[in-house]
Amino acid sequence: MMLLNLRAIAPIKEEQYLKICEDNPDLKLELDQDGTLIVMPPTGGITGSRNSEINYQLQAWNKRKKLGKVFDSSTEFKLPNGAFRSPDAAWISIERWDNLTKEEQEKFPPLAPDFIIELRSSSDRLKPLQEKMQEYITNGVRLGWLIDPQNRQVEVYRPGNSVEILSSPTSLSGEDLLPEFVLDLNEIW
Repeated sequence: MMLLNLRAIAPIKEEQYLKICEDNPDLKLELDQDGTLIVMPPTGGITGSRNSEINYQLQAWNKRKKLGKVFDSSTEFKLPNGAFRSPDAAWISIERWDNLTKEEQEKFPPLAPDFIIELRSSSDRLKPLQEKMQEYITNGVRLGWLIDPQNRQVEVYRPGNSVEILSSPTSLSGEDLLPEFVLDLNEIW
């Protein structure tokens, strides 16, 4: 991951960031609330396969329940704090999604998802991912999972609660937010 602090030159505006994304479609970019441009490397095969499995399981549940919309890691959200973030998997309730205009749905949706998953790849440092998870929760995410295959652990984030750390779980429950959703981690480890 490479960080470019663009605020040192001038404060970056949303339109400028969108133009950078448009002009560089092959780059995976994020922008934090302080104007630091984050350039993320592509994932390797193992992480890509794990991420695909996570999105498959979430999408399969959502197809049955029809409670919302599922998004993969190529979807970027404009959080209330002004940061642009793209979790590895995300879910938004259908009510919240339908409250967006077609234009908002087409661009970077201006909201925090209800649920997100971040999957740590071999090139990710843990501390920045943990900070990103806290940012999601602060901005309105109701449930978040940081899956760390290297340490075979999951950090569960909920608003108003301490982070719950699970060692080598075989599954995760979507709790009341995602009724009956269970992520089978045997496919991820």
